[in-house]
Amino acid sequence: MHSLQVGFYTTSCTLAALIVKDEVRKGFFKNPGVAAGLVRLHFHDCFVRGCDASVLIDSTSSNKAEKDSPANNPSLRGFKVIDSAKARLEAVCRGVVSCADIVAFAARDSIEITRGLGYIVPAGRRDGRISQASDTFTNLPPPSFNVDQLSELFANKGFTQEEMNIKAGPKFRPPERSSVEAAMPKGNTSPNLVVPMNPASPAVTDTSYYADILANRGLFTSDQTLLTNSANANQVNQNAKMPFLWRTKFVTAMVKMGRLEVLTGNAGEILNS
Repeated sequence: MHSLQVGFYTTSCTLAALIVKDEVRKGFFKNPGVAAGLVRLHFHDCFVRGCDASVLIDSTSSNKAEKDSPANNPSLRGFKVIDSAKARLEAVCRGVVSCADIVAFAARDSIEITRGLGYIVPAGRRDGRISQASDTFTNLPPPSFNVDQLSELFANKGFTQEEMNIKAGPKFRPPERSSVEAAMPKGNTSPNLVVPMNPASPAVTDTSYYADILANRGLFTSDQTLLTNSANANQVNQNAKMPFLWRTKFVTAMVKMGRLEVLTGNAGEILNS
C-alpha cells in the first residue's frame, strides 16, 4: 500500500515544485484570474475519479472527455499553466513528475499568490488513463444545487457540511448582479464570455464571498442556499467574521481533497504531455 509523501521529488526531480510555482507566477502576472482557475481545476480533477489529472485528457473521436463537459467547458481555466510547467519538467526530469501532482502544486501556489496561507503538498500521485464527460454530471455540483444536494454530494466524497462550506469560499465571489451585467459587453451572448464575478478583488483569497452571501449578493442558487440551513448559516457567519480561521480550515480541506482516490505506486502512469 503506497501513500502520498512530503518531499516525494526530493531526489528524483529536485526543482519540481519550484518550476510549477514559477509557471503559476508567470500565468498570474499575465492574468490574475488564472489563480482561481487553477484552484477550481484541482477541485474539478479530484472530484471526478480522484486527483488523477483526468481533467487534462483530450477528447477523441470516440470519447468525450471531462474537459469538454458543460461543467468544464468553456469555464475551466489554467490549462496553459499546467502545460507549460509539464513541458519544463519533462525537459529536466523526463517521465518523473505526474500531471496530477502538478495540478495539486499549482492550486497551492495559486492560493499563496492570492494572499492565502501556504501549505505543504504531499506528492506521489499517478495519472489516470480514463476521462469521460459523463462522470462530471454526478460528481460536480451545478450552480442550481440547494444546500441538501450540495451536502450529499460532498458527503459522498468524505467531506462534512462544514468542510463543504469552507471550500465554497474560493469560488469567484459574486458581487451585485447589476455589476456582472454592467461588465458584459452589450449584445454579447457568447457562451465563451468570461466575466469577473468580483471586480473589486478578483485575485485575493479572502472571506468576502461569505460577506456577499450575507448581503444577499449570491449570484447562483448554490451560493444563497448556504443560508437556508441554520447550522450552515452559522458557519457562513463565522467564516465572514473570522478570516484567519477560515484560511486555516481551508488549507486543511485542500490537503484532504488532494488525497481523494489517488493513484500511487504502480497504479496509473506518468503522462508525458
